[in-house]
Amino acid sequence: MKYRLYTTSHKAWDGMYDAILKAEKSVYLEMYILLSNTKKTHDFFSLLIEKAKQGLEVVIIADSLGSTALSNSLIKESREAGIEFIFFSHFLKRTHRKMLIVDNKIAFLGGVNIKEGSRDWLDLQIKFQGKPVNLALRSFANAYLKVNGKKDSILKFSHITLPKKIKNWIFDNFPTNNKLYNLNKRYILKINQAKSLVQIVTPYLLPPRRLFLALDNACRRGVRVEIIIPKNTDINSLNKINYINARRLSDLGVLFYFGSQMNHSKILMIDKTEVLIGSQNADILSFGLNYEVGIFSQQQNLVKDVSTIIENWKIEATSFVGWNNKMKFFEKITFYFFRSIFSIF
Repeated sequence: MKYRLYTTSHKAWDGMYDAILKAEKSVYLEMYILLSNTKKTHDFFSLLIEKAKQGLEVVIIADSLGSTALSNSLIKESREAGIEFIFFSHFLKRTHRKMLIVDNKIAFLGGVNIKEGSRDWLDLQIKFQGKPVNLALRSFANAYLKVNGKKDSILKFSHITLPKKIKNWIFDNFPTNNKLYNLNKRYILKINQAKSLVQIVTPYLLPPRRLFLALDNACRRGVRVEIIIPKNTDINSLNKINYINARRLSDLGVLFYFGSQMNHSKILMIDKTEVLIGSQNADILSFGLNYEVGIFSQQQNLVKDVSTIIENWKIEATSFVGWNNKMKFFEKITFYFFRSIFSIF
């Protein structure tokens, strides 16, 4: 698989914009947060409208909650230009996925949304070509089916036969009878199979019970478990929750690194032999209510490149030590309150 990694939102936008600019047949875009306020440097909507007017098949799936700030006039203009613009709106369910597929040949996925406020965030987005693009098309087609899309040119990809062996695999968590390809189950399975090292990068740390238990079991087996989270996220109310759960997991032996910058990446590294890059946070929403997507890879050079990125982030981060002596009374109350609630997940 040919690939390229982007480590900030604006670098990923550069790659995505360039790919759309060169598109000749089709552009499929699925986004949790899709806004038009990046247009000063990356005017995605004008470009997509232009491509639709040129006769390309342009399909956008945007989450109705994450992309609620889009103006009705822009949506109308997009549809009038020929773009099939569909909002994902299911009761309690969200499409938290971030995916772009161009000409059925190039795909992007990872943690990068399109909104001005995330321009300078650390994040991880992968651009790839080759056989895994067919698997990305299959995943997008299933999302398209969820929003009642009707085009056979897209729906046909939902029937792509899955190969027996491949080093790079696209997983999602749409309901399926085949548990082998479920992203949530694969995430937990790989932690349970880890022999020496588990590394997780996530902006939000609110692990469901099954993930908490998997990390606990890994520590008990002598596996080194490392988690990188930002010292301060974009959501102030979640900073306390991150800190409380870091305390909980530190008790088990998990090692924490607090980055000084907002890091929106979603990465799972296992034994430095395989890696997940995707949209899935280590939280109860990603493991419960949200639809997610990710690529698991055993491709040696990709694993090595992501490992280098993680190690560089660790160097600039602050390790989480000595918290036992600093816990305030209110934090103890909050800590035990959340501990009691977590038992239901």
